[in-house]
Amino acid sequence: MPASSRPAVLLIQTAFIGDVILATALLDYLHRTEPDTPVDFLVRKGNEGLLKGHPHVRHVLIWDKKKEKYRGLWHLLQQIRKTPYGRVVTLQRFASTGFLTAFSNAAERVGFDKNPFAFRFTRAVPHVLGDGVHEVMRNLHLLDLAYNGPTIPPHLYPTPPDEASASELARLAAGGPYICIAPTSVWFTKQFPEEQWLKLLAALPPRYTVFLLGGPPDVEACEQLLARTTRANVFNLAGNMSLLASAALMRGAVLNYVNDSAPMHLCSAVGAPVCAVYCSTVPAFGFGPLSPFSRVVEIPHPLECRPCGLHGYKACPLGHFRCAHDIQTSQLLAVLAEREQELA
Repeated sequence: MPASSRPAVLLIQTAFIGDVILATALLDYLHRTEPDTPVDFLVRKGNEGLLKGHPHVRHVLIWDKKKEKYRGLWHLLQQIRKTPYGRVVTLQRFASTGFLTAFSNAAERVGFDKNPFAFRFTRAVPHVLGDGVHEVMRNLHLLDLAYNGPTIPPHLYPTPPDEASASELARLAAGGPYICIAPTSVWFTKQFPEEQWLKLLAALPPRYTVFLLGGPPDVEACEQLLARTTRANVFNLAGNMSLLASAALMRGAVLNYVNDSAPMHLCSAVGAPVCAVYCSTVPAFGFGPLSPFSRVVEIPHPLECRPCGLHGYKACPLGHFRCAHDIQTSQLLAVLAEREQELA
């Protein structure tokens, strides 16, 4: 079939930043297996910057969930139905994106069996959490149920301006080695506590410059961390960089300390070395790091209450938050030592 006549594919992922990043693995898979198939991608407003300049995306569709949410959903459905998609694939288990898929008019309508609109899909794929299968593999099975190859890492493409921004900020390290710390998370029980980050900052070798990273909502928390540390050469870059520029900066770090959150997936998408701190969640949920150098730090002993949920909570349900406070600074430093040995 000529390239111009191949029906396009629409991928739908309107959840969080990390979910969109992980979904980019499907773009690489489709490009490798169906290089002539156009691929469009639907994301929530605010996440479209992740796909800026992506060579395997034809069009990015945007759903503004905060402004006329359901009217916008209806308009999106009309737009999707007017486009001759051969396949519409939703990577989510929620009714809104299932609705778009089910009534898209596409010949193939694919999603997970837990979606409320799965009865209108032409193929519904099982989605099992907690068995250690990575989310990327679960997503890949939407395209090919028989796929049993290696886990394909996500892939982002920082633009030249993003690369320039990262290079400019990296100069703050004066040519020396640097470490990035992304200290926050949307979920409190996924977030390593401020006191714990302060211990790490105090213990890191003085030769390292440290960059604190985050989005606009994280500026205040990073400012407070900066104000409380006695360490020199710590810079708060939160709110001053695009996601792709942050990824480019993290790629050049000796190590990146992150939570089980979006910055971890940014590292995976550019191959940046990462130490992921897991508090209330566990890697067995299938959202772990995929960088060539990836290490997970968690409490060295079991807790009956852990994990307490897939996403986490606004506070520890039992009040003690031992899954975070029982992690030792020495565990984090051991990962840095391992990374330094690798670079030696």
